[in-house]
Order: sequence, then structure tokens, then C-alpha cells
Amino acid sequence: MAEDLKKMYRTIMDDHFPPNMEISFVDQNNRQTLFYEKVTWTIDNIQKGLRYGENPGQEAALYRMVNGNLVLGETRTIQAGQYLASDIELLQSGKHPGKTNLTDADNSLNILRYFADKPGAVIVKHNNPCGVALADSLVEAYLKANMADRVAAFGGCIALNRAVDKATAEAIVRQYAEVVVAPDFEPGVMDVLATKKNLRVVKIGNIDRLHTFVGQRCVEFKSLIDGGIITHWSFVPTSRSRDDLKMAATEYKGRLFKINRTPTDQEYEDMLFGWLVESGITSNSVIYVKDLVTVGIGTGEQDRVGVAEIARDKAYRKLADRYCFEGLGIPYNELTDAEKKAEFDARVAREKGGLIGAAMVSDAFFPFRDGVDVGIREGISAVIQPGGSGNDYQSIEACNEANVTMVYTGQRSFKH
Repeated sequence: MAEDLKKMYRTIMDDHFPPNMEISFVDQNNRQTLFYEKVTWTIDNIQKGLRYGENPGQEAALYRMVNGNLVLGETRTIQAGQYLASDIELLQSGKHPGKTNLTDADNSLNILRYFADKPGAVIVKHNNPCGVALADSLVEAYLKANMADRVAAFGGCIALNRAVDKATAEAIVRQYAEVVVAPDFEPGVMDVLATKKNLRVVKIGNIDRLHTFVGQRCVEFKSLIDGGIITHWSFVPTSRSRDDLKMAATEYKGRLFKINRTPTDQEYEDMLFGWLVESGITSNSVIYVKDLVTVGIGTGEQDRVGVAEIARDKAYRKLADRYCFEGLGIPYNELTDAEKKAEFDARVAREKGGLIGAAMVSDAFFPFRDGVDVGIREGISAVIQPGGSGNDYQSIEACNEANVTMVYTGQRSFKH
């Protein structure tokens, strides 16, 4: 039985999707058509498309847009020919990519596009980031992103916004990853990455121009169980600088409530970094960031206070694992020495999971103060959220009581 399961994951689909696809939007006076062609790769002298869809047995195909221009209202789609994940250069395949590898790569670029000024790393697993970091060097950014959640990063997609150097490649091969995406790879790096034969190494030269995709939209499609389709414009965060943010304030029963403390420069940096990372996270979500690194990421929950607690709990667990791995070279979950475990637990408790001085980020408003209270109890110093709840005054009061600053984006960032 075990061998049958392993064989299932080795299955390569001969899909039945046609080589071309057209999608037309039609009204009485106008037809707008987007033209697509199927993407394949030559692997071992065989033309192959996507390995499979979300699971073995689900045929899948990747199409890239080659012509057409869709205008709806005053918004245009991204023009044909501006390729990223839909036209990858596969430098090393091992097992060639499946749907989840490409959607993980795409979502990592969705986040990474906002961070052109510094070397950055995004590690995505199951279409959600498990670690995101900016730093002065690429290897430092990768190491910080990986250690933010080393356990979840196992088998993930690593996206980098600079050419991969040897130091970064050597750090990558010390762990197990499925995909590495970068704009280029320096001489000798492919020899290092080749030691991991099943690692998909993907070059996307357009990553060097990722910043040009900021503010641009594409049209997204969601198929329903009955064959129906929902289509909508992709999300564009409008708050991308401190001038786009508003100090938290609201009126309640004739009284004005406003935040007392203006954010510091570092708090502004962390809040904006976290808000832009949020654009690639499944809602409901709450995350914590500090010094341009994710500390705890909570995703896809039904209630806001619950996801704030999940992100907090993950911050504690991941920091304990980091300290154990750095100190002893083993995962925290494999540590059997009760005395050592108690030492790590005490250190993490003193540091409150690394949340002291962190920024708390929420993709939608807090309906009650209990959400921000979760972060405040752990020592956060700043909150960024859309605002707009009838109970915003409660969150403002909670922040002022703890000398925590808070800003509004005025825009929700749901991603389903």
C-alpha cells in the first residue's frame, strides 16, 4: 500500500487540454477576447505540461496570454507578453512542476513585487507565506525567512528578488525545498543546487522588473461546482507608503476617539511591510512582523480573535524551534532533554515569542477590542488594520492604554 501511494505521486499526466484557449467578454457593441497558448517544457526530450493539478488524477494545464486587451470600466488587465509564472525558464526540473508549485511561485511573486529596494525572500507553502524577510544581503534575507518558520518551510517554494549567489545556494540546499525562483543564478550556483536533484530551479528574468507590476491588475477566475464562473479584478493594495495611512480615529456617541502616539520610523516600516505581505495571505488573517521579518502568521480562520491567537501561538512555537535548532542542531519537537526544553521555554516566554515591539497586522477590521488585546498582552507596539468597525473606539482605547500606536489603511485585504 505504501509503495502504491508513492507511485501515485510520481504519476505524470498526459492531459487532454487543447493547445489554445480564448476567453471573450461580450456586450451589445463590443467583443473583447483574451488569447492564450498552452505552456510546455522539453524534459528528457519529451514535451510535458503541468505534472498534475492540486492532486494526482486531476489533469491540469498552464496557459500564457499571448494577445488581447481587456478593459472593464477604467481598468485594464496586464498586457500580453509581460510574463512571470506563466512562462518560466526551467533550469532544473527533477520532477517537473505541478499546479501547486506554480501557484506557490506566483503568490510568492505577488508578495515580492512590493520589495524591490532591498534583497528579499518569500517562502510559500500551500499558497500561503510561512516566512518573509528583507535584509541587507540575499543570504541574510533567506536565512531570516527560513528561520521564521523552519518547520513549515520544509518542501516550500523559495522566491528571491536578486540573482542567487553561492552563499544563498549553499544555505538553500541545507534544507528541503521543492522550488527556487529567482531572476538569475550566478556562475557555479547551479552546481550547488544540482546536489538536490528533485529541486525545481526556475529562472524568471522579469523578477528584475517586478516593481512594474505594482498597482497593475489581472482578471481572476473562480469556477463553481456547477460549472459557473466568478470573475473579478485582482487585489491592489492602495496603502503603500506612510502618506497613504491614517492615524486611527473614530467618533462614537458624539465623542471623538483617536490614537495618542504617532508611529516611529521603524514602526511605519514594519507596518507597511506587514500590510503588503498580507496581500498574499488567505483571509481571515492576522500576522506579526518585526524588523522586516514575519514573526507569526495566522491564516484562513473564521474569527479574528482566534487567528490573532493562532499567530501568537505560532510565534512562540517557531521561536522555540529556532533556538533549539540553532543551539543543538535538532528540531524542538525532537528534544527529549527536559532541562534543555525548560531553558528554551523560559527564554521564549521572557521574549514573548519575539513579539515585544512587533507590529500587528490584520486584513480586516477588529470587530471588538479582544483582537488587539491578544497582541497588546504580548508587547506589540503598533497595529495596522483597515478600520471601519462600529467598535473601533474599543480598539483605540485598548491601544492608548498600552501606549500602542495604530493606523488605518481604509481598505480590506481579503484573499479567498
